[in-house]
Amino acid sequence: MKIKSHNQAKAEADLTPMIDMVFQLIAFFMVLINFSQSEQNDRVQLPDSQLAKPAEDKLEFPIVIHLTSEGTVIVGGDETGVEGIRPLLGRELEVLRLEKKTAADANIVIRGHRDVAGGRVQDLIEKCQAMGFEKFALRVKEEPR
Repeated sequence: MKIKSHNQAKAEADLTPMIDMVFQLIAFFMVLINFSQSEQNDRVQLPDSQLAKPAEDKLEFPIVIHLTSEGTVIVGGDETGVEGIRPLLGRELEVLRLEKKTAADANIVIRGHRDVAGGRVQDLIEKCQAMGFEKFALRVKEEPR
């Protein structure tokens, strides 16, 4: 007598879509982490101020500019002198144009080192104004009252 074997195919799940989704989530969170750290730079130590108060509203299109103690400017990870800021801000203007915005819609956030001369900050503001930027915010370290 012949015994029939019952070879049943086992159902296996295809994990490829799940693995793809996990890699996409990892990439998404890596991008978020990089953007949140772009507003800080270890080379810039903010000055103390007892008069400083936090911004009342969230800035809609912030462009963070770091001004180091050596007088160099850092925008989006690229470093240059104040005189060479035009190409760096030009890239930011292109991003604004893609979103159908102008330089007047952006907010320039200046994080100046506590040892940088006030005249360097003023030079930086004048360079930005020459490119059409109108809104500025200066960052300081808030002291408790």
